[in-house]
Amino acid sequence: MTEEKRRELIVSAFSAQKKAYAPYSGFLVGAALLTADGRIYEGCNIENASYGASNCAERTAFFRAVYEGERDFRAIAIVGKPNNAEKFDYCAPCGICRQVMAEFCTPETFKIILAKSEEEYQIYRLEELLPLGFTGSALNT
Repeated sequence: MTEEKRRELIVSAFSAQKKAYAPYSGFLVGAALLTADGRIYEGCNIENASYGASNCAERTAFFRAVYEGERDFRAIAIVGKPNNAEKFDYCAPCGICRQVMAEFCTPETFKIILAKSEEEYQIYRLEELLPLGFTGSALNT
């Protein structure tokens, strides 16, 4: 991935974060998912009063892309912070989101970008954040 595409992905994640619906936690998350052909799908967290019905930004982006027929993904940028916070830390994906990534991505090559800004970010491979992940191959043994 080029630096230009990485920057575009981070900017898209911050754009998606502005659309977050988080009236209960006040924690706003945005994600931008990059496909193999260079398309970007954005997602934000969407909360619900019955917390279990909430959806994370990462899964929103994946579900939008899959609905559109995408199945080949290269990277995702994730940003998150409390509403109105001036300082915040990196926002890593939850376990359920990591599992969804494992369903559609190659753990050794799929990149997860955690960003505080366009210039301040960390990059991980899915296999680093979900070692020994459960995948469909386990069902075929």
